[in-house]
Amino acid sequence: MKVRHRTRSGSRRLPPRRTALPVVLALLLSLIGLGASMAGASAATGTLISQSRPVVASSLESANFPAGAVVDGDPTTRWASAWSDPQWIQIDLGGTATVSQVELDWEAAYASAYQIQTSPDASTWTSIYSTTTSTGGNQVLNVSGTGRYIRMLATARGTQYGYSLYEFKVYGSVTLSGTGYVLADPPVTGVTPSTYVPPNAYFHEFQAQCSANHVLPDDPIVFPGQPGASHLHTFMGNTSTNAATTEASLQAGGTTCMAPGDKSGYWMPTLLNGTTQVLPVGTQTIYYKSGVIDYTSVRPFPTGLRFLVGSPAATATQFSTDPGWVSGWECGNSYGNIDIPPSCPAGSELDIRYQAPSCWDGIHLDTPDHKSHMAYPINGVCPADHPVAVPMIEFKMAFPVNGDMSQVHLSSGRGFSFHYDFYNGWDTATLAAMVTHCIVGGLQCDDRGYDQNQPQKGAVLNDQYLLPS
Repeated sequence: MKVRHRTRSGSRRLPPRRTALPVVLALLLSLIGLGASMAGASAATGTLISQSRPVVASSLESANFPAGAVVDGDPTTRWASAWSDPQWIQIDLGGTATVSQVELDWEAAYASAYQIQTSPDASTWTSIYSTTTSTGGNQVLNVSGTGRYIRMLATARGTQYGYSLYEFKVYGSVTLSGTGYVLADPPVTGVTPSTYVPPNAYFHEFQAQCSANHVLPDDPIVFPGQPGASHLHTFMGNTSTNAATTEASLQAGGTTCMAPGDKSGYWMPTLLNGTTQVLPVGTQTIYYKSGVIDYTSVRPFPTGLRFLVGSPAATATQFSTDPGWVSGWECGNSYGNIDIPPSCPAGSELDIRYQAPSCWDGIHLDTPDHKSHMAYPINGVCPADHPVAVPMIEFKMAFPVNGDMSQVHLSSGRGFSFHYDFYNGWDTATLAAMVTHCIVGGLQCDDRGYDQNQPQKGAVLNDQYLLPS
């Protein structure tokens, strides 16, 4: 574990050694016959319902210790607060939950006094556990409470430092609204993944140029109808996207994409420099490409298709080995970074590219995990259970930030928590024309559907970025 503090004498505060003590304690308990009862008291009761849920905290010591670390399932990552009292960390369980057990895994900087509280609205809180004599370490608390939100409210520190938790696990049951399955109407059936190898075309793509237009703590795919339930997202394209977004609202909304026919919602976690939002400046490039060898088999997205790319709970390894990985975070001459670089040359910008899955199951517009209806090609061919080839979206984002990057992080946590969402709001005819001309046609098109290397092929859209009538 990374050492991060110094005492007044200048010596470093060493990582807590919590491995040896439990082993010694277990041996002693076994000698006096108490081992079985201790293990039984620590056994989880109920289902783990906090994993990968949205988390907010009263403060962060730095971007290296994000709030989301307590629900990522990684025992080596942690949240750390500012060095003051009180502090809190709060989890949105996503629905009405019955909580039966809480597990806190403290780093050396623990709370000597704290409460576990639940709330239906993150405003009115009920205490379901309270202590003023905590000694830190791993604590398993049998509790009883209900609410959508749960938080640990710390009121007294056990050390001179802030508060620091590796894990905040909540067990019980939760009732989520809806089944999460949205069916395509009509579904696309009878498709066999294409293994055809068409004539070579180095490019088969077009661009969407869209600018950021608002920031909200909403996610209409993951938390539909639940305003404020998510970490901050930066929204591009459709100007009306929020927690209440539907297919109809997208079509009724405006857009900051160059093509008026693209009213899709595009969003990603907000980049922060400390507490200051850093938004992409100007239009950002969103590529629509073929992800399969047979680029002639690619068909347009169905109306209302939506999905999540990447994961806010990804570890560094998961992020860098994900099929959507392109080149990681970049600035200046620094490439292939899994996390945001500690510094960037003056005048440079911070870039990220990430690719979406491009094979659809043909049945669902959405699924409970917002991913299962989509898949990445395998060796350039769609898998049999996701046989429909659709455009592969690639985000290419550029953020105007450089210099000291030590406080730069995503609203979802470290750089490897980068992810994005897509909710298709394209005009059907416009998208079909762009896919047919540029992807199926094997061209390298701009956002008007024009390939400057093959001008004789013409453009799809006119000078107003509209499909000619």
